[in-house]
Amino acid sequence: MRKIKLTGREATAVRAIGFQEAMIGTEIHDLTRMEPDDLTDTLNGLISAGFVETVPYCEQVQLAEMLGTAFELNPAYCHELRAALYRR
Repeated sequence: MRKIKLTGREATAVRAIGFQEAMIGTEIHDLTRMEPDDLTDTLNGLISAGFVETVPYCEQVQLAEMLGTAFELNPAYCHELRAALYRR
């Protein structure tokens, strides 16, 4: 098992998404207070790593789609992501 290391932006996005249920992009944007293009890049990085999934599934989100897309943490990585957040 690999140890997950998150950047500050990634950790902020993961905290905003939470571990319970999917969050819409507008809610994540409001909680993180990040610029939309930075948030989109961060979420796409988490999606490509497999840590975050979109509902409905897509491999990458565009800026225009991000605010209306639902994001959730991949259940396979929840334990490791939670540990990565506590290590910060």
